[in-house]
Amino acid sequence: MSAAPTWRRPARDGTAAAMSGRGVWLRARARLRRFPALLGDCGEQAAAYGRCVAAASAGGGEVRRDGCLREFRALRDCFARAAAAAART
Repeated sequence: MSAAPTWRRPARDGTAAAMSGRGVWLRARARLRRFPALLGDCGEQAAAYGRCVAAASAGGGEVRRDGCLREFRALRDCFARAAAAAART
């Protein structure tokens, strides 16, 4: 049996890794390229979340956990809908 290529880290059980590094990065880049277009459909929600965070941190204030939770959830839900719609096409 030949040794695993030097660019491929062996799995913990001593076998060759299941995924090549290049394939993983190519898929990740393809998803990241779609991100701006998907987020573009959620401009209103992104602006609302940005306004909330900016208002919370204005004047040296601290952004508190869950301070903008409602706006964040609206943005997350919009993005999930846009990603699901893109996956169907």
